[in-house]
Amino acid sequence: MSKLRVLVITEDDPLYVRRFFDVFFDELPKDRFELVGVTISKAFNEPLLATAKRVFRFFGPVDFFKVLTRYVGVKAKGVSIGKLAHERGIPEIPATSVNDPEFVQRVKDLGVDILVSVAAPEIFKKPLLESARVMCINLHSGKLPKYRGMMPNFWQLLNQEPNAIVTVHEMVRKLDAGDILGEAPVPLRAKDTLERVMIEAKIVGARLVISVMQQIADGTIEKKPLDLSQSDYFSFPQPEDVRKLRAIGHRMI
Repeated sequence: MSKLRVLVITEDDPLYVRRFFDVFFDELPKDRFELVGVTISKAFNEPLLATAKRVFRFFGPVDFFKVLTRYVGVKAKGVSIGKLAHERGIPEIPATSVNDPEFVQRVKDLGVDILVSVAAPEIFKKPLLESARVMCINLHSGKLPKYRGMMPNFWQLLNQEPNAIVTVHEMVRKLDAGDILGEAPVPLRAKDTLERVMIEAKIVGARLVISVMQQIADGTIEKKPLDLSQSDYFSFPQPEDVRKLRAIGHRMI
């Protein structure tokens, strides 16, 4: 049986999203899948200064300094998703925008069977969604359809859920609305940190994506349609939301 060809689109985050690739690159069955490349976009699809301002407003000055110190440290060591890929001989496929016709054509030319989105900062438009020969899937760190939108780990923690549910779903034109392909829990603690949950969700998510891909390859994948009448949508948390999270005993870091 021929290997399924896989391309991953993600964002340049050496702290949290990178944890997904620590697992994914090493545990993906090489006899069943060929990882033809990884496309790494700017975080939030914006300049670094804009991201820094966003992170400062989100974490507050003390935790922002902690995050900045860690970021500078890993960058000084050369830690990045791109380096992880290079060390394993995985090509980096550049893109100004993943929706550019040139990039979409590149995906087709590569013969990509499964296109995987992991924290990709752009909404995929129809031509990109239709460029994969078998399926386009997304890793979402929240229970769907309840936790559609941004930062689902934060909102699940704030709402005192017993678990953060990591979801892999088929991508469609409407955001976070495609059929569910797999779910896995990340148990939440009474006194937890958002950072721990984010890291654990990426590790659990990597293994869930691999499991879903194996089912796709086997032809055993079962799709669970979403009931969008039960859905909600969450935007990026505001400082008042962070204060509420801390007030119930959780920490950011």
